[in-house]
Amino acid sequence: MQRIHTDNWFITPDGKPRGYIEPHALRELWFHTGTACNLQCSFCLEGSGPGDTRLDLVKFADVKPLIDEALTLDVEQFSFTGGEPFLAKQLVQILAYAAKFKPCLVLTNGTDALQQRMDEVRSLQDAEHPVSFRISIDYAAAKQHDAGRGEGNFDKAMEGLKALYDLGFSVSVARHMEKEEQREEVEASYRDLFIAYGLPEDLHIVAFPDFATPGSLPHVPQVTTSCMTTYQTEKSRKDFMCAFSKMVVKKQGQMKVYACTLVDDDEEYDQGFSLTESLSERISMKHHRCYSCFAYGSSCSEA
Repeated sequence: MQRIHTDNWFITPDGKPRGYIEPHALRELWFHTGTACNLQCSFCLEGSGPGDTRLDLVKFADVKPLIDEALTLDVEQFSFTGGEPFLAKQLVQILAYAAKFKPCLVLTNGTDALQQRMDEVRSLQDAEHPVSFRISIDYAAAKQHDAGRGEGNFDKAMEGLKALYDLGFSVSVARHMEKEEQREEVEASYRDLFIAYGLPEDLHIVAFPDFATPGSLPHVPQVTTSCMTTYQTEKSRKDFMCAFSKMVVKKQGQMKVYACTLVDDDEEYDQGFSLTESLSERISMKHHRCYSCFAYGSSCSEA
C-alpha cells in the first residue's frame, strides 16, 4: 500500500534529496511489549514509566499472528523491548511460542519486574531455540547508574544479570555512550565489574548515544542521499536496522508495523498491519535518531 507522506519525507528543509534505506530482508522482528515500566528514567527514549499507556501492553493473541507471518518471510530472530517487557503478563508464554521456531532476545532493566518472575523465566531453559537477555547497566558505577534509574537499582540490575547467567541464559549489557568518551577505558571498567560479580569478562556490550525522549526534536545534521553514498557503502547501508528489521507496537488496541525500534513516536513511520507489505516501502532518514545510526552505527540488534 502506497502511503502519503509530508513534503519533507524525502526532501530536507533546505531542499536536498534526503537519505533513505531500501529494506532487503526481515532478519529480525522486534515486538514492543508496551511503554509501562517499573522505573521512571528521565532519559528514556520511549518515555516509559509506571502505568504509561502511550503504547499498550501486548498479549499472546496480539503477537502470534505476526510471529507466524514473520516465519513465512524467513525471519531469523525475534526480539522484545519496552518499557519493561516483564510487565506484560503473557511475555513468558509469548517467548515460549517464539522460541519454538527462532532464537529470542529480551531487553530488560533486570530489576523487580524480572526478578519476581524468575520461576517462570526458568521454564525457558528448555526452549527449542535459545532465549537471551540484554540488561541495562548504564554505567559501571552504581552512583552514576542510580542517578538516572533510582537508588538501589544498580545492585538490583546486577543481581538480575547474574541470576540469568547462573540459570544458563546468554546475557549481554546495554550501556550509555558519552560524547568524547575513551571507549577502551569505559569498557575496561565494565570488564572489572563483570569479574567482581563472577561473570565472564567478555560479556557483549552494546553502547547507545542519547536518543532524546519521544516527540523531541533535537537539532542534528540532515542525512542526505549524498551523505549515504559518500560515507556509506552498499554493504554498510544493508547493516542499518531499517534494512533488515521491523518493530511491531500496539497502539489503541491495534498492532502496527514500524520501520525500526527508534521511530514509533512519528506516525510517518507507521507501515500498517502487514510485515510483507512493509518490506516494499523505502525508509526515509528523516527522524532525528536516524542520524545516530548514520554517525555512530547505532543499532539495537545483536542479530
